[in-house]
Amino acid sequence: MKNVEPKVPLAVAGSSGFLPGCEGMRGAAALGVLLTHVAFQTGSVTESFWGRVWGRFDLAVALFFALSGFLLWRQHARAARGLSASPSTGRYLRHRIVRIMPAYIVVVCAVLLLLHEARGASATVWWANLTLMQVFVPYSLVEGLTQMWSLSVELAFYLLLPLFGWGLWRLRGEAARWRVPVIVTIAVLSLAWKYIPVPTADGVHHDNWLPGYLSWFAAGMILAEFATAPPPRMVRLARIPMLMPIVAVCAIGIAASPLAGPPGLVDLEPLEYAVKILCGAVMGYALLAPIVLAEPGRHHRILASPTALMLGRWSYALFLWHVAVLMVTFPILGVPQFSGYMFPVLVLTVVLSVAVASVSYALVEEPARRALLRWETARAERYRRQNGNAETATAATVTKASA
Repeated sequence: MKNVEPKVPLAVAGSSGFLPGCEGMRGAAALGVLLTHVAFQTGSVTESFWGRVWGRFDLAVALFFALSGFLLWRQHARAARGLSASPSTGRYLRHRIVRIMPAYIVVVCAVLLLLHEARGASATVWWANLTLMQVFVPYSLVEGLTQMWSLSVELAFYLLLPLFGWGLWRLRGEAARWRVPVIVTIAVLSLAWKYIPVPTADGVHHDNWLPGYLSWFAAGMILAEFATAPPPRMVRLARIPMLMPIVAVCAIGIAASPLAGPPGLVDLEPLEYAVKILCGAVMGYALLAPIVLAEPGRHHRILASPTALMLGRWSYALFLWHVAVLMVTFPILGVPQFSGYMFPVLVLTVVLSVAVASVSYALVEEPARRALLRWETARAERYRRQNGNAETATAATVTKASA
């Protein structure tokens, strides 16, 4: 009779806790976004092979979105399987607001007040940018802040995530196996967003709204579901050496081909848009899966290195500041925009952006995080004291009544 080995639940690195590889990947994504903006502003995004490749480094945004989908959805996935408590919506929203808004407001004010190309903006432009509503307000993406459209999309995802969690809450316990199919279905349907004729004002493009990018977030959400209930087949695939990186490179290659439309900032046809978005979702999943579904305790040699972790910590500030820094780089080098010189511009932009990001992190992001932590600690202490006093008073009343 054939011996049957008992099934042992798989353990993966991404089931809970901090993942150094994800932090390093965040830094790599920020550099990818920087590279594609440098390529565009220097006129290096062309019909040539490398021109198309530089242009498709904008898929680094897909990696940002997939990381957000994974990290923010993981507690919902754990709660659905009884592994942790349901996340507090109030606490979640507080942390998201404090995470993004203080540094963002500083950048918007600095750019609109100091950057020559953005000075003199109207009150509407100020309002749209300060509230992250620029993807809905005509012609409010100004020089130095053009990359913020993706942050507007991310904010929309942050606000809707509790609603997604509530919508899938019934799919828990035995029904949790249906969660991934539901998320995949939503992701696939979102690929048709460009086909929907949504009426908008001139200067507003509905393909820059959240529905068009749901599949990028869904890639991370699916990995969050896999991390809390690892499917053996998907774990084995993620752990095959070089398989997922090859898949990611193929996705980038297809996105850089004419199948995903012409290079540069052009309006894509619905099919071209769908191909590009699908490639971004596949790339995001393929790059994160080996980190999330790796053996516990196994860290990526490069992405978990001290340098990568440092860039990961500064990645949000790097994303916020790099376009404004890029605008300043041209006069420093004495070269006009769209005239070439990509690599000198790239090197100087990276150096200056990293320096500014480190200062921004130290002076804005970290103090805001610590202030929130102090407030929450004090709030919890007050709650404990109030409950303790109430319990003491109740016990005294019961004792007196018994006597």
